[in-house]
Amino acid sequence: MEKKESQTTEFKKSLAETTEILETISAFANTEGGEILVGIEENKDGSIKEIIGISIKGKVIENLTNEVKQNTDPVIFPSIKIKRIKNKNVLEIKIEENSFKPVFTKGKVYKRVGRSTLKLTVEGIRKLIKNSTDYNFIGQVCKEARLKDIDEKKVGWFVKEAKRQRGLNLSETLPIKDVLMKLKLLLKDKKLTNACMLLFSKEPKFFQSEVKCIRFSGNEPVKPYIDFQTIEGNVFDLVDRAEDFVLRNIKKAIWLVPGQVQREEKHEYPPDAIREAIINAVAHRDYESPSKVQVRIFDDYIEIWNPGKLPEGWTVKKLKQKHESVPKNPLLFKQLFWVKYVEDVGGGTLDMIEQCKEWGILEPEFEDTGTSIVVTFRKSAITEKLMEELGLNERQKKAINYLKEHKKITNQRYCELFEVVKDTANRDLNNLLNKNLIEKNGSGPKIYYTLSTVRYRPIPSDKNV
Repeated sequence: MEKKESQTTEFKKSLAETTEILETISAFANTEGGEILVGIEENKDGSIKEIIGISIKGKVIENLTNEVKQNTDPVIFPSIKIKRIKNKNVLEIKIEENSFKPVFTKGKVYKRVGRSTLKLTVEGIRKLIKNSTDYNFIGQVCKEARLKDIDEKKVGWFVKEAKRQRGLNLSETLPIKDVLMKLKLLLKDKKLTNACMLLFSKEPKFFQSEVKCIRFSGNEPVKPYIDFQTIEGNVFDLVDRAEDFVLRNIKKAIWLVPGQVQREEKHEYPPDAIREAIINAVAHRDYESPSKVQVRIFDDYIEIWNPGKLPEGWTVKKLKQKHESVPKNPLLFKQLFWVKYVEDVGGGTLDMIEQCKEWGILEPEFEDTGTSIVVTFRKSAITEKLMEELGLNERQKKAINYLKEHKKITNQRYCELFEVVKDTANRDLNNLLNKNLIEKNGSGPKIYYTLSTVRYRPIPSDKNV
């Protein structure tokens, strides 16, 4: 009696309102599910005014079930039960959110908004289709997959890690099929989704679950390769092993800091930014595309290729601005969120930009080729050819190369490296400042110089391998 009409509850007086009942069934199936209680009269505020009850004779339930089956597409199978309330019969019709949307009734589509059942326009139907997880390949059934193909240890790791990282409310002793069901990776007909297989399959034999990693010799995408690896496995392994490939194929600068006993070590590129780019490629790629995620390492830059497209209406410019999170593969993305591989705030690209700035390298470049999104990290755009064209002396050239390796230099260090007096060092460094090749940081005795992160970016070469 305390119930009210809501986003998930609707009252009807009698089965004479069959058309309205069908519309509400469509709305609940297209939103988040709900229940219809027939035999109740409500007040204007949605509260229960009176339990009227209905007469349950003959094939009432069977006829209603057939009415729903004949007038919904895809077919909805509601749970219909008789409830006894205040000595009267009330029909309870329960509808679950359908994994494949939109659900039509008599050629129309409805959606639940608060207490209202609204008919959707063509544009609204388009949006519903776009946001339907099962419309997306990731949410569809992987027809050949069976529970025996699931790596139970990986599922166990996931539950434990998700509880630790995000407080996922799942027991570690819950049976595997129940875990997958609650994560919406196993549908109610006991069929596994493509997302489930990407996350937890023992073998990546069902579709394009791999990352191709290449270390080229030089700055052009041509053979011979220094290192090459095709990584297969679940998405967690793809990310972790692709990151490992990068870290073992880039240099690490090691130097002594005056006054400190321990040495400092630093990779050429910020590992967190590289990892973020790899995760984005794996999480947002088009899994129906025959292309692979690629990690390409060159002497002076790294490219990470993601087969797919930006969200509708987006350009690469938006990636450098504040923007919302629009996952290409929502069901997959949600699981990566639980274990903190991603953050659902749309700030990944901005984090990459900030990390590169802090690292003293150029901001990452974002490119839309039409079939792939490419992220490029560059150590420096200051080449030997450019230094010649700008008329740098030999000390300045060596100083630039020193900065590429050690990230910072002081006036004193300049004097030590090239055995010059302070005035000469100041003149050389100021000349590099005026040419926008370096930046001045700090003040007073703590002044140091780093490579510029703004100018002299080279024109990208042809990347179509």
